[in-house]
Amino acid sequence: MYDFDKLTDRRNTGSLKWDVPESELPMWVADMDFETAPEIRTAIEERAAHGIFGYNVVTDDWYEAYISWWSRRHHITFEKDWLIFCTGVVPAISSAVRKLTTVGENVLVQTPVYNIFFNSIRNNGRNILESPLKYEDGEYSVDFVDLEEKLANLQTTMMILCNPHNPVGKIWDRETLAKIGELCAKHHVLVISDEIHCDMTDPGYEYVPFASVSDICRDNSVTCIAPTKTFSIPGIQTAAVMVPNPVIRHKMNRGLNTDEVAEPNSFAVCAAVAAFEKGEAWLEELRRYLADNKQYVREFVRDNLSGIVVVPSHATYLLWLDCSGVTEDATELVEFIRKHSGLYLTEGEEYGAPGKKFIRMNTACPRARLKEGLERFRVSMEAWQTAH
Repeated sequence: MYDFDKLTDRRNTGSLKWDVPESELPMWVADMDFETAPEIRTAIEERAAHGIFGYNVVTDDWYEAYISWWSRRHHITFEKDWLIFCTGVVPAISSAVRKLTTVGENVLVQTPVYNIFFNSIRNNGRNILESPLKYEDGEYSVDFVDLEEKLANLQTTMMILCNPHNPVGKIWDRETLAKIGELCAKHHVLVISDEIHCDMTDPGYEYVPFASVSDICRDNSVTCIAPTKTFSIPGIQTAAVMVPNPVIRHKMNRGLNTDEVAEPNSFAVCAAVAAFEKGEAWLEELRRYLADNKQYVREFVRDNLSGIVVVPSHATYLLWLDCSGVTEDATELVEFIRKHSGLYLTEGEEYGAPGKKFIRMNTACPRARLKEGLERFRVSMEAWQTAH
């Protein structure tokens, strides 16, 4: 029904991803090369046709759309009062760091992890405290001994959880989340759960909302959610925080308003409502397409890229490639590939020191573009092996 094979030219559109030389093929930042659902475009076009773009409020249908979507697809019931509009998940996380911790305190992250978390912590004068994930036999898990030791540090007051986890694509199970919640509550550490990738799971797999796991998790957390990754509309700048605890919610609300990131632009509400009310069929087709893309990459890497291993995962459209079989420094490899064939990937060290031997690849593009990227990858790896 929907055409995910369409090769839309994104150059010369002010695109962060595609503002690169003509010879390069970008497969780095988590931004899909698919046009958004027609139902969302129609909603935006109808709003644009009105012609007046004044100050906006968050309407009742925005709340209803979020409540219905998470109830139907993720088995958690939100109350309207728990939801607060914000312009993006990253602005929300930065506001939370500023409002809910103090300068000089520790904010814990589980590395390798989304690199912008580091900016939100460091730029606000807090300390980044890493609890590296365990990587054994191609599988990631939480090192609970290390985690509790660092949560017990009296300077640690916040943990930013990535659920599902970017870049490793891990869907955290209920038991793991419950244990994280219990340890954080025990040591008086607030959890900020970034769940922006929650809808980007393989067919047959579901993520578990952190706040749905237990009363402990619900009452000691701020959940950041959005339709932007899911529906290819990050430039619309529309998101939400979900905060059941009224005391934390009041502080979060004040933080978002103080930072002036709590007011929607003229398309933020209508786009989100259209996504959650009318975008489900599009999303189901997209999930199947992305799963096929990822499987294509796995098979290509297995057959053509000796020494590189795709880490198994069931969430996000990002693949985490273990390059330890060919190099100790994937940053050098990424730079070589980009210079040699123009394929633009992300070095794993961007996500913390445990990512030093890894590369992150964005597979959210039409199959023809994916095949071109993989062929560039293959040619560059042949040249790399010859040079090394």
